[in-house]
Amino acid sequence: MINIPRGTQDILPKDSYKWQYIENKLHELMKIYNYKEIRTPIFESTDLFSRGVGDSTDVVQKEMYTFKDKGDRSLTLRPEGTASVVRSFIENKMQGNANQPVKLYYTGPMFRYERKQKGRYRQFVQFGVEAIGSENPAIDVEIIAMLVHIYQSFGLKNLKLVINSIGDAESRADYSKALQEHFEPVIDTFCQDCQNRLYTNPMRILDCKVDRDKEAVKNAPKITEYLNDYSRSYFEEVKTLLDEIGIEYEIDSNLVRGLDYYTHTAFEVMSNAEGFGAITTLCGGGRYNGLLELLDGPKETGIGFALSIERLLLALEAEGIEIEQEDSIDLFIATMGEQADHYSVELLNKLRLAGISCDKDYLSRKLKGQMKQADRLNAAYTIVIGEDELQKEQVEVKNMKTGESEPVAFSELENYLKVES
Repeated sequence: MINIPRGTQDILPKDSYKWQYIENKLHELMKIYNYKEIRTPIFESTDLFSRGVGDSTDVVQKEMYTFKDKGDRSLTLRPEGTASVVRSFIENKMQGNANQPVKLYYTGPMFRYERKQKGRYRQFVQFGVEAIGSENPAIDVEIIAMLVHIYQSFGLKNLKLVINSIGDAESRADYSKALQEHFEPVIDTFCQDCQNRLYTNPMRILDCKVDRDKEAVKNAPKITEYLNDYSRSYFEEVKTLLDEIGIEYEIDSNLVRGLDYYTHTAFEVMSNAEGFGAITTLCGGGRYNGLLELLDGPKETGIGFALSIERLLLALEAEGIEIEQEDSIDLFIATMGEQADHYSVELLNKLRLAGISCDKDYLSRKLKGQMKQADRLNAAYTIVIGEDELQKEQVEVKNMKTGESEPVAFSELENYLKVES
């Protein structure tokens, strides 16, 4: 027997309706915020992610699914969505669009080779948002407010928003130098990854999963102490606007996010729900002011976030929030005899073309078995077609809730069902 690849999952009909509900709700919310959908390829040039995500990140160093095509080109299954969206923005010259900033969203599978944990898969589904073309604290706040709105719209209450500023390029450079000086005396006690990052990207040491509890990490210099005037002013404006619209937040000076392209505002939303798990982060994002230029694009700035549908489902489960399944059909057609069964195929097709959800028996069950199937399908109405019904061109329509029946001509059945439903 061939089994499913490790770190992936089959989403069966008993659960797929939850995914459909979430995705449909997200599409509707994006209409409210005036963001438009973009769809990018599942695989891209490997160089896009090594340059865009960052050579020093775990994603690029350890987690990407990379392969050579028949033209000996290196391609990678996308591990995240931002780099692909930015690539498309540049390639399609969206900076020339009349409406600026360009507001985009996406949803689809991403791929990372990492150890399977609760809520984490090697193929997972991300929903993400990007606003490109404005460096304005108000757009940062719009993105953060949207993210909080998304989670609250599903009924989640045990949420915590954490924010920080990573500063601009100048601030980051000064901070990186301070971190190098701080960690140099003790770096030999850290994991190999942290040792490798000391002179390439020391900020990544702060969110190392292995060494995050070391005293040197807890006592490390804070980025907020190294922000220049512009970066500090930008962050203050973000906080002021969040206060004005009533969004609560905490400042975490060690929040640096896992990707190299972030600047200025960084944020995460966490679940405080009991039983959610050790990894509490639901979603994260931030501003990326140098990413477009890094990918040979125009000098434009952007901000965005990405959330995992799998972890959203876990958060709903942790708070006891059920997504109700509308698992029913309008009509089930039961038949007696070969002629009636043939006619039911014609009738079924006609009703479906009219927008009426209906089904019939395909296993040659006896009438009692067919009616049990109607119950299992939660049919609102049932009809039984036999020789008498065919001769009269009329059928008894039974309301499965009330048990009452009413005679309806075949020619009127479509209108009857539309009125009743």
